[in-house]
Formats: sequence, structure tokens, C-alpha cells
Amino acid sequence: MKKTILTGLRPTGNLHLGHYFGAGKTWCNIQNDYDFYLEIADVQALTDNFNNPEKVRTNVYEITKDLIAIGIDPNKVHFFIQSKIPEIAELTVFLSNLVTVSRLQRNPTVKSEIMQKKELFGNNGESITYGFLGYPVSQAADITCFDGEVVPVGDDQLPLLEQCREIVRKFNSIYGETLTEPEQLLSTTPRIKGLDGNEKMGKSLGNAIYLVDDEETIKQKIMNALTDPNKIRKDDPANPDICMVFYYHKLVNEENKIKTICSECKKGERGCVNCKKELIEAMNNFLKPIQERRKTYEDNPELVEQILTEGTKKAKEKAEETMKRVKKAMKIDY
Repeated sequence: MKKTILTGLRPTGNLHLGHYFGAGKTWCNIQNDYDFYLEIADVQALTDNFNNPEKVRTNVYEITKDLIAIGIDPNKVHFFIQSKIPEIAELTVFLSNLVTVSRLQRNPTVKSEIMQKKELFGNNGESITYGFLGYPVSQAADITCFDGEVVPVGDDQLPLLEQCREIVRKFNSIYGETLTEPEQLLSTTPRIKGLDGNEKMGKSLGNAIYLVDDEETIKQKIMNALTDPNKIRKDDPANPDICMVFYYHKLVNEENKIKTICSECKKGERGCVNCKKELIEAMNNFLKPIQERRKTYEDNPELVEQILTEGTKKAKEKAEETMKRVKKAMKIDY
């Protein structure tokens, strides 16, 4: 039998190239190998978007269309909406008894995000909500509710997965072997940089190319991308390793073309404007088939609704089985 894999995304905006190369491409490659549950994590999105529920609701459908467009097959992967599975919320409550506040605050991922919020709001963390701090517990419930045996993660998410394993071990030590302890499927793809050279491509940073961007938007973004600041004139030699235009050429161009660009850049035989124009063309060619597949679901929103309904039904059946087992172990199966 195939192992069960659980992963997901928060519906806070359309997918960008960082999502595709950092996770989506891997999901496409492994979807035949696992019993695959893909969570649209709307409840978790509300932890820091609670005052903008319409944004979250709209993006549930937007990112589902994006995921299908990149090649995630609904016939192989169970797409489901987190808020439609009340068993996750119920299990979150049970698991929350097994984790101290100090342990949550020590989680490196949570600690980093708390520091960001302190810097942003300048109020010593008073803006941190109970729901935000408890995110690792909620994530542990996501994974264990579906007996997730494998979880795809990047380096930055390893502390969250380790905390999930701690919770599982503690639960099983008290109530008997009930929950499945997940293993990691570590991503070998480095985090995709932003157009501005930032180590992270993100919505809030304004440095991302989205899968839904039209040709004019892509043109404007790439023409403003960071290049080698030491290249002043068109025929000056440059260092492609610090040029974001070359960085993106490597993502969407063929190997022979990349070698040519690199060589010409170092010799001063390539102007930045022409190099950007070539990238614009290559980027549009890369995104075109994704956008064409997406249009089918834009024109037929009932197909998206059907995919989410069927996937959520399957996920709920699985979650109900888990919770029967959990409640029996906890002696609350009245």
C-alpha cells in the first residue's frame, strides 16, 4: 500500500514562482507515489488574516486553480478545505493539552515570526494571538488527523515537524499507540529569491512573479529586476552570479541557452536590456501552458467546486476514522 502524504498551502494569494519551484513541482513529481492529501488551510490563514475573511475565501478557489494548472491531478490528489473538516479543530484542542506555552515560544519558526511581528508593530509582541502561537499544534492536528506518514518540508519548516513528532510521542506515551509519527521529505530545492535579490520571494515584499501574471506585468517586473550594479556600460563585463535576470534565466531556460548567456555576460558581449527582453520572452513561454490550463477552470468554476467537494468528502472520511481511534484511546468515546 502507498504511504499517506499530507501537505498544504494557506490561501492568502495566488501562487508565485517560489511556490512552484519550492514545492509545487515536487508535488507534481511524487503524486503517483503516495495516497496524497492536499489541504487548503483556510483556518490557518485566518490566524493573521482574521480581519479579512473575504480575502481568504476568494483565495481558496484561486490557489486550487493554480495547483491544478501546474499539474496536480485531482484524480490522484485529494484537495480539501481545512474548515470543512471539524475533526481537525477537535484534535487541535486535544493536542493543545500536551504542549506548554514556553515550548511553543521556543519553536525557532514561531520565534522568528514573533520577532518579525514585534519589529512590525513595536509592542513587545502584544499583537500575537493565541491562534498564531498555537499554529504548530494546529499543524500537528492536520498531519495526524490523516495518519500522515510523510510530510514534504523545507529547512525552515523542520522545527514545526519536529514539534509534531514530539506531540505524537507524548500522546502515544499517555494513551497508547494511536497516532502516526510522520517522517520528513526534505526539499532539495533552495528557496527561490525575489526579483530584488532578497533571499525570499514573497507577497508582502512585492518581488514575486505570479503564475497568473499577464505579459505586460511580467515585462514591468523583469525590466526592474536587479542586475550587476558594477556593469555601467552595455559592453562592460559583468558577474552573472549576482544578477537576478540570469538567476531567473536558469529557472526557465534550456541549459545550452543558459551557458551562452553566462559566457556572453562575463565577456561583456551582452547588454542588460536585451538580456531582460530575452527573459521576458522565456518567462511568458514558461507560464503560457500553465495559464492555458488554468483558463479551463476559470471558465468552469463548477469544476473547481466539484474537485474540492469530492476531495473534502474523502478527507472527512479519513479524519472521522482517526478521531474514533483517538477518542477511544482517551476514554471519551461515550
